[in-house]
Amino acid sequence: MENQKRPEQPTTAARKSLKRKLEEDFVEDRDEFCVAEQDLVREVEAQVEILNTCRTSIEADRASAKRAIHVVSEYAKIEEYVNLIVKTGVVTVLVKHLEAPPQLEDGPQPYEHEVEKGSAFALGLLAVKPEHQQLIVDAGALPHLVTILKKHKGGQSSRALIGAIRRAADAITNLAHENSRIKSRVRTEHGIPPLVELLEFPDPKVQRAAAGALRTLAFKNDENKNQIVECNALPTLILMLRSEDMSIHYEAVGVIGNLVHSSPNIKKEVLQAGALQPVIRLLSSCCSESQREAALLLGQFAATDTDCKVHIVQRGAVGPLIEMLQSQDAQLKEMSAFALGRLAQDTHNQAGIAHSGGIVPLLNLLDSKIGSLQHNAAFALYGLADNEDNVVDLIVVGGVQKLQGGEFLVQPTRDCVSKTLKRLEEKINGRVLSHLLYLMRVSERSVQRRIALALAHLCSPDDQSSIFVDSNGLDCLLELLLSSDLKLQRVASVALHKLADKARSLSPVDAGPASPISQVYLGDQFVNNLTLSDVTFLIEGKRFFAHRICLLASSDAFRAMFDGGYRERDAKDIEIPNIRWEVFELMMRYIYTGSVGVSSDVAQDLLRAADQYLLDGLKRLCECTIAQDISVENVSLMYDLSEAFNAMSLRHTCILFVLEKFDNLIAFPGYFDLIRRVLPEMRNYFVRALTRPIQA
Repeated sequence: MENQKRPEQPTTAARKSLKRKLEEDFVEDRDEFCVAEQDLVREVEAQVEILNTCRTSIEADRASAKRAIHVVSEYAKIEEYVNLIVKTGVVTVLVKHLEAPPQLEDGPQPYEHEVEKGSAFALGLLAVKPEHQQLIVDAGALPHLVTILKKHKGGQSSRALIGAIRRAADAITNLAHENSRIKSRVRTEHGIPPLVELLEFPDPKVQRAAAGALRTLAFKNDENKNQIVECNALPTLILMLRSEDMSIHYEAVGVIGNLVHSSPNIKKEVLQAGALQPVIRLLSSCCSESQREAALLLGQFAATDTDCKVHIVQRGAVGPLIEMLQSQDAQLKEMSAFALGRLAQDTHNQAGIAHSGGIVPLLNLLDSKIGSLQHNAAFALYGLADNEDNVVDLIVVGGVQKLQGGEFLVQPTRDCVSKTLKRLEEKINGRVLSHLLYLMRVSERSVQRRIALALAHLCSPDDQSSIFVDSNGLDCLLELLLSSDLKLQRVASVALHKLADKARSLSPVDAGPASPISQVYLGDQFVNNLTLSDVTFLIEGKRFFAHRICLLASSDAFRAMFDGGYRERDAKDIEIPNIRWEVFELMMRYIYTGSVGVSSDVAQDLLRAADQYLLDGLKRLCECTIAQDISVENVSLMYDLSEAFNAMSLRHTCILFVLEKFDNLIAFPGYFDLIRRVLPEMRNYFVRALTRPIQA
């Protein structure tokens, strides 16, 4: 759940930024070089020819070379032209011009370092496209670039030399980007020591360029990481973290981040060197990129070291991280949630993060449409839910509803949310439950409702009566069904349906009660049989032969008919109006056998007859059949039917159907009227279900 992929730097956006950075020194006005392909090729080939013929230290040749490289560079700034430029063979000649030609006489070289700077700049632009990186290296660029880096040792500090060193470092950055072979090649060409030394160069742009190169070289290359550390880069990098120059501390924190990534030993060295507090300080930087890198780095520091998790919180990281959760920058929020998620895996930190206001912004991030951001927030909440002191806070602010109702983009996030809800469920007891019940008595209604909605899903069946009957949690849920907010109605319906399931309420329809006692079952063969018959019914003008003893034992209605003062008592033929022969026969078959098959076409008529003759078991069988046909179109009529014949099981089934099918029913105009009608019986149903002893 906590894995966080660290992107190699520079990213696509950062590479575009680097490309702009490479252009900074070229302040001359220039036209847009939007030309036809053939014209472009001819123009670049002309510059290549010039560069091939002016490899001397004569001032005119040096000036021509400088101008030609400038023209090539201007074209190379337009990404669409890069492939055409490379096809002209310009790479080979640019590599040659990385090295100054031998001087013909003593004195300064004309345009000293200017041509070399321009060549490094142009090659850096061409290397922005990954497919050209190896070509440039194979042409021999790296040894020359490393030589330029080393020129800082000569004591010279001209503007041209500073520019050349910076452009060489930038070119190495682009050449090595996402290319493991070239990263290693830079090391074997001894490029890492001068880059580390340049971290202390007086010019801040050179520092930044050197750090950028080291940042790229360190990513997923253990040999490079180790050499950077062995060259004693850490003290300088940590000092750079404290720089007021945003571009410097951004590159420095990036280098350290790549050094510690998947390298526990280096991580330990970085912490021992004193990086923790400067990194925490960067959380409050004005540079969002530095904030993002610092948050990611803190998450990496906290990954495996429990003491470090505690130290990060003690040194003041939580407040800025929580503030970053509310940034407009999605990457900033993602890295902050990542760091908080790692910190929240320590029990000492969980209450502190919640107390500092971390719960609500983390819950809000669950609405993000960015999968990794969602997941980091979910993982942080999973950690916070481990602390009993946070459970009540999570519930009171509606956290359970957020977790249950979120649209999570990837399966790992859904799994993490499920585990969080399970973790909360395990803690709904003891002092946590007592606190929630107290709040249900004294808090404002909105808080009571959130608690009731959460507990419907999370509480133990043993606690349902005290929560929903004694503490009025049931009334909170029923009120929401009448809300004008469809979302609140929906969550209330889901919660009540869950509550019914937890209470082990009546399954859509109970099995019927016991049929007449076994000794009066005469059996199927005596149904409408003249043998021993002592009473005859007239149904639709036809005689139906029956036996008083069986009828007397079957229901109070028949006992009243034969033992009371009714005229049927002594009549031999008893006329039964308003009942079909088929229905009457099925009713009698149930009386004689204790069971009968009830089809949907006779179920309602048979229910009416069973109600009239007080045959509760037959009523249940009829209700069961009728319940199979409940739909969103007819549930209102079915509820009317249940009221007309006091069919409690059918009525309860309609209630559960209304709760379960909210999304389908809401489209029907009569839905709200139906809710108002069923609400009193719904309350009675839940009170009975929740106060009934729970069977093991």
